[in-house]
Amino acid sequence: MIKVGVIIVDFLIMNLLLFLASRYLYMVHILYPPYFRQEPRETFLAANFAMIISQFCIGSIIHRRRTSFDEVFISVCKLCLLQVSIMFVCLRILGESGGMFQFMGLFLITETAVIYIVRLVEKLFIMFFRQSGRNTRSVVFVGNDPAILMLYRNLISDSSTGYKMKGYFADAPMDNCPSNVRHLGSIKDLNLLTEKYSITAAEGHETAEAPIIDGEFDLSRIDELFCSLSHDENEEIVRLMRFCDKNIIHFYYVPRMSGNFLLNLQPEQLGETMVFTNHHEPLSHPLNWFVKRTFDITVSTVVCILMLPFIPIIAFMIKRQSPGPLFFKQARTGLNGKTFTCLKFRSMHVNADADRLQATKDDPRKFPFGEFIRRTNIDEFPQFFNVLKGDMSIVGPRPHMLAHTEQYGDIIDKYMVRHFSLPGITGYAQVSGCRGETKELWEMEERIQKDIWYIENWSFWLDIKIILRTAVTLFIPDKKAY
Repeated sequence: MIKVGVIIVDFLIMNLLLFLASRYLYMVHILYPPYFRQEPRETFLAANFAMIISQFCIGSIIHRRRTSFDEVFISVCKLCLLQVSIMFVCLRILGESGGMFQFMGLFLITETAVIYIVRLVEKLFIMFFRQSGRNTRSVVFVGNDPAILMLYRNLISDSSTGYKMKGYFADAPMDNCPSNVRHLGSIKDLNLLTEKYSITAAEGHETAEAPIIDGEFDLSRIDELFCSLSHDENEEIVRLMRFCDKNIIHFYYVPRMSGNFLLNLQPEQLGETMVFTNHHEPLSHPLNWFVKRTFDITVSTVVCILMLPFIPIIAFMIKRQSPGPLFFKQARTGLNGKTFTCLKFRSMHVNADADRLQATKDDPRKFPFGEFIRRTNIDEFPQFFNVLKGDMSIVGPRPHMLAHTEQYGDIIDKYMVRHFSLPGITGYAQVSGCRGETKELWEMEERIQKDIWYIENWSFWLDIKIILRTAVTLFIPDKKAY
């Protein structure tokens, strides 16, 4: 019902905007096409036909229980762009094209802005609606793997998603489990309950009204079951899947954790054999790689050209405050573990510890202008030359110096996985608060987790989002940028 309501509102917005345009742009001939004035009925029919096709192809995502405002914005942009494009083609076929292109551009911008603003209002309404206890889904977990707690923190604990956790079944209680997460019993207890539930349902009782047994958990009120049992318990997993299928309960298998990482296996077809890999890399697809590389070359070329007039000024300031070279060159670990030379504007006095010690907040090696270009990320700009050369990408895991690769590669699980991707000038970890000095091991572990997440969840829009968030630091420096 939520999705249907959102679609109806989209149609109302589009038709209202067209109506307002016909009323207030009628006299502005350069903006309102002549054909629209002559054939208003065909214009509205074409617009609504285009919206029907667009809703079928794109639709809305705010009814989903876990969506970010960024995802909503991208979805609205796609929807409006497709709708206006189809409408433009239809009207070009039906009538004249005079003035249509200018109007369509204005209409696209206006429609996108209005629908996105309304989407935000709709999303807030849905959040309050679910927080009030409506449109909820009851959830039970099976197993005591740490992955269960990760899922709980990321999903269930947010009341706006509408999930209500009833508890979990496991042979032993979970470590560090929140007090409000109930241990409902063992796997054996769950088996007994599923058997009683099946018998009750087979006898034709209204299980939605009557509990299975007084004082015991009522499985009839469960909407979704998340299971995180080990693979050697495959018979139990299959039994739960069959039970859920027979009783219209959605079943989900939660990948178990190995150390601090999810055992997230992805299917791949090799000939006639299906295999599973522990890393899904969207950039291994040739088309994705081509899109990213084309974007890197285009943007880097423009930045390098624009940067040329400023190099003499930066060089003057650096050499005036600290004798030595303009550029700082350092060997770092790149794609597939290969070493490359990373370029930066020099921000420290020449010193013997540059290849082994990170910069600290009050590092005496920094000179005043060097500290400024570090805080504003200007020192990283020469790395666009590394991008053109092919050693780096604009977005990717930040390259570490060789000493850190050797140090952390031995003590952090999956540390080297970050080298399956080209290193970046900026990265998901950096815009998520994981930048600067790593004083504790857990800080580097968190950074590595985010690097791996980026590699496995890459998209062009994710790169754009990271670049925009990085651009903000040119004007609002990150507190950890030192």
